[in-house]
Amino acid sequence: MRFISQPKWARFFIFAKKVEMSWIRSDFKKYLAQTSPDPLMFHPVRGEGVYFFDQSGKKYLDLISGISVSALGQGHSRVKKAVEAQLEKYTHTMVYGEFILTPQLELARLVLSTVPESLDNIYFVNSGSEAVEGAIKLAFKYTGRRELIACKNAYHGSTTGALSLMSDEYYSGGYKPLLPNVQYIDFNSVDSLVAITENTAAVFVETVQGEAGYLPADKEFMTALRKRCSETGCLLVLDEIQAGMGRTGKFWAFEHYGIVPDILLTAKGFGGGLPLGAFIARREVMSALSDKPILGHITTFGGNPLSCAASMATIEEILEGELHLGAVAKGEMFKARLREYGLDKVSGMGLMLGVNCGDFSVSQRMVKRCLEKGLITDWFLYETGKLRICPPLIISEQQIHEACEIIGASYAEIRKSDH
Repeated sequence: MRFISQPKWARFFIFAKKVEMSWIRSDFKKYLAQTSPDPLMFHPVRGEGVYFFDQSGKKYLDLISGISVSALGQGHSRVKKAVEAQLEKYTHTMVYGEFILTPQLELARLVLSTVPESLDNIYFVNSGSEAVEGAIKLAFKYTGRRELIACKNAYHGSTTGALSLMSDEYYSGGYKPLLPNVQYIDFNSVDSLVAITENTAAVFVETVQGEAGYLPADKEFMTALRKRCSETGCLLVLDEIQAGMGRTGKFWAFEHYGIVPDILLTAKGFGGGLPLGAFIARREVMSALSDKPILGHITTFGGNPLSCAASMATIEEILEGELHLGAVAKGEMFKARLREYGLDKVSGMGLMLGVNCGDFSVSQRMVKRCLEKGLITDWFLYETGKLRICPPLIISEQQIHEACEIIGASYAEIRKSDH
């Protein structure tokens, strides 16, 4: 009997798969607007927990959660059941704020139970950028002022108003004119707070700067910032679009500092994997959007019932399972293991870490090599020599070890090739 190593049908199947993949890759670049000249072209077909799988069945550990989005990973049973249950009832009915939608009301009650009593009103939107835009309008309308202040190297989104808060001309210069009367202060510099005056409508600050490489605010800075905003009558807006939802070891990152913002922004992980954001304030402030003009801020899909159902299931799972408390120990575990591979410069809090591995050339190669080895990571817009670590909160100790081994091996290989 003759031994045949690979039947013709198998060879044809492999050839057909290669042709299909070629078409997919070609059509991706042909039909979808591109945001960079060299996309990673990773093609997941299924997700489960902290893993993705490609067409060949290869497994990839997700170390970035879609940039802090998938707090419970992929396909969490509680989230799926909540979305499926709501899907059986209804999806969309009317623009936000006109009809009483139970998923919105239940989620509002739950979210507001996690923040100080003074933050008693919530406005649901679709994304982080929209939360920023809503907060800008609210600050203008409530204070009657038109000056905004943001921190250097901050990232608040890419819509026009949010982009106006970005100090880096490389990202904003091509879209000017943007909003006027925007000033930039140094993050964690108490001395720079003198720029906040009675002309300032609002100060926008990330509790943990995201694209600067996951840099937490200093307690002294946050205390002085809160005091200065109160003295001048401007609104303190804390952007927790990446840092909220338990990622830093508290459910909200501002809880680390003993202060309360006037407006709190959330999105990304807030939607449980679906599009959802919000800005939260006290009723007196939020009421400024309800008249002169009526419907002073409108969104069609903000607070979509499916997204609200996913959000509620996610928040309940985090709180009941105390996943936010586990984030600190898991973050320390990452740091300890990475030190074993010579990667000892790690910034951040909890499961929101930036790993300094050199310059942009190194981090780019690290991202690609890690992907080849079955690990999804990323770099930062400003601190381009760092790798991003913000995995689902459900990541296990074994999976942390697995991730660090891949990062360490990739780093060693790149260092060896550079010498």
